[in-house]
Amino acid sequence: MSSQIDAAAPASALGAAGPATRKKITAWALWDWGTQPWASVVTTFVFSVYLVSSHFGTANHTALVQSVCLTSASVIIALTAPLSGQGADRSGHTMRTLRWLTWGLAIITASLVVVAPSPAWLWPGFLLVAAGTILSEIASASYNAAIDQVATPGNVGRISGFGWGMGYLGGIVALLAIYFAFIAPEVGLFGVSGTNSMDIRVSMLFCAVWIVVFTAPIFRTLRDQPPREPVPRLGIVGSYRRLFASIAGLWRTHRTIVWFLLASALFRDGLNGIFIYGGAMAQNTFGFSASQVLIFGAAANIVAGVATILMGRLDDRIGPKPVIVISLVALIVLAMAVFFLHDRGQAMFWVLGLILCLFVGPAQAASRSYLARLIPAGMSGEVFGLYATTGRVASPLSPALFGLFVTIGMAVTGTSNAQYFGIIGIAIVLLAGLIALIPVGRHEAGRPAAG
Repeated sequence: MSSQIDAAAPASALGAAGPATRKKITAWALWDWGTQPWASVVTTFVFSVYLVSSHFGTANHTALVQSVCLTSASVIIALTAPLSGQGADRSGHTMRTLRWLTWGLAIITASLVVVAPSPAWLWPGFLLVAAGTILSEIASASYNAAIDQVATPGNVGRISGFGWGMGYLGGIVALLAIYFAFIAPEVGLFGVSGTNSMDIRVSMLFCAVWIVVFTAPIFRTLRDQPPREPVPRLGIVGSYRRLFASIAGLWRTHRTIVWFLLASALFRDGLNGIFIYGGAMAQNTFGFSASQVLIFGAAANIVAGVATILMGRLDDRIGPKPVIVISLVALIVLAMAVFFLHDRGQAMFWVLGLILCLFVGPAQAASRSYLARLIPAGMSGEVFGLYATTGRVASPLSPALFGLFVTIGMAVTGTSNAQYFGIIGIAIVLLAGLIALIPVGRHEAGRPAAG
């Protein structure tokens, strides 16, 4: 493919090989089911919470180490995701790339078993989490790019929603499995107990096996697609040069893609912020215990998973952009309702929190399906790599605004626990994404933008 986008090329590679079989669709969706424990168990509810516990040092010190490691991971993802996708596009090795990244993620997940509850393991623990986050994000770009092997323009919304919903459900099934098998019992399976935090550490081995087993079908079912032209050797400098040329070409002939990447970076950061800070708010603002946070997380993921699968059908009927707009408006209203009703207790948080989860997944899945409709043939990996990059570039917004409004809240209320003010910051990020999205694509999705 030339560095300038061929305006005559098909606007989307979706359905190029015709409708996929149910077996292929299921195998593709199972990758999300299989890798989701990295997000739900490792980085959200269990292992990262373990790493910031008192075993590893003071709260301020553990938070600083976490911030340094994960911020560094974000920078690496932003710099490398498009190059990885570009390489897969040029070579046609999307599935090979995905396979090695997935196996690497499984290996890192298993290696977390060595992280003992000691300050000496704080940096190694978070460095492993950062490495896994890098592999997970870059692998997700390759996985998203493979949607063109299983979806057509007529069903991409349903298939994207099915995959994203399977991810939510797979993550929560894995979370419940380790909770009841290892964490909740005084002595769990294989004699595992909480001594030396072995219940949490052995759970990482379980997650590693889960990743290998449930991602295997996609590698047996989907195949690498031959490149559209011979593969040149570019090197790092040449790859970046080609990347910038591709972005310039997209701006000239498929400008909607560029605008959507920018708008989605904003609202996807807000969507991530809801899950990142939801558990902390449940615990610190509404007095949930650690077990209650896990139960709420399980319910939230089930609601999000089912809603995402069902809303995928609406995506195909009315289009992905209306689904995203409806979801963002609902999320902004609900976020502010949580702020104003924060003193109504846990029951209120249960109700509003679960309603919030009805809209997070559909917005994410519709974002992927919208972009998939627009990507020119032969550029799926590179553009979804840019999708990961723009998301990472915007990722400091939610933490920054959350922290800013918590600080404002402490000044206004005169208390040290004003975390509920932080949700205003999340709502602002969602609103910014909504405002940026509204003018995007004032033409039929899947066709090049004019001008």
